Amino acid sequence: MPCTFEMCVLKNAWSRVVDNSAPTAPTVLLKRTKHHKGSIYCLAWSPAGDLLATGSNDKTVKLMRFNSHACNLEGQEVELTMHDGTVRDVCFIEDTSNKTSLLVSGGAGDCKIYVTDCATGKTFQALSGHSGHVLSLYNWGGAMFVSGSQDKTVRFWDLRTGGCVNVISPPTGHPSKGSAVASLAVDPSGRLLVCGHDDGSCALHDVRGSRALQRFTPHSSDVRSVRFSPGAYYLLTAGYDGRVVLTDLQGDLTCALPSVPVARHPDKVISARWHPDDFSFLSTSADKTVVLWTIPPV
Repeated sequence: MPCTFEMCVLKNAWSRVVDNSAPTAPTVLLKRTKHHKGSIYCLAWSPAGDLLATGSNDKTVKLMRFNSHACNLEGQEVELTMHDGTVRDVCFIEDTSNKTSLLVSGGAGDCKIYVTDCATGKTFQALSGHSGHVLSLYNWGGAMFVSGSQDKTVRFWDLRTGGCVNVISPPTGHPSKGSAVASLAVDPSGRLLVCGHDDGSCALHDVRGSRALQRFTPHSSDVRSVRFSPGAYYLLTAGYDGRVVLTDLQGDLTCALPSVPVARHPDKVISARWHPDDFSFLSTSADKTVVLWTIPPV
């Protein structure tokens, strides 16, 4: 994995990308080499787009302020060194009561999840509970977030109480049916949780009803990215089998769901992210490319 990150603005605007359009090279507006001493495993933007965080196997998190108008970094970056293992994921939470941003980070080592005040750069919470490496984090607004782990569990955390408020574990008496939770997401309403596992399967859970809906297998190996489309009508998954798959969530979620591969890379797909408004998405791969895709209208 690279220790450099690039922020690109595509020459073709999202809205102009159509089916069968020829790929074009992006314009790189900012590039930093040797940003970390090791590989960069994760990156996240704050909801407002003014903060950027990266995590690495050099055991550090770097927090930077970003000016979207000038497209450059501002001020001195903050290096966080509380982790004692690879940082696998980071996410931002907006603390509306104190009008500040919080950074949540997790990974290997002590398997703790750390919460940092972005205004001060001070880490003020260390959340314990997972017995395996923390592989994924997700916040859908408010003070709650979820974490997925190599210990095969998903934990719900509430920063207002400073602790875990719910745990989703493998079926009782059948721990062999579980596998590491490599990726996860919650729909904007907070009703539906999806988990991507390292055995190629995805699991849907009704959060409010505290029940499992179903488990299906859109990939033949690790599911490294799961994301709901705007409105949560579709699910986009990316896996180490080199495919990006679209699943229709508009039917009965306890029945078989129609899925179709919509993109392919010659190597492992690391992530896939929706455009916030258009029916388009970006995928990143171990083939060292980032590709912008659009799904043609039906």
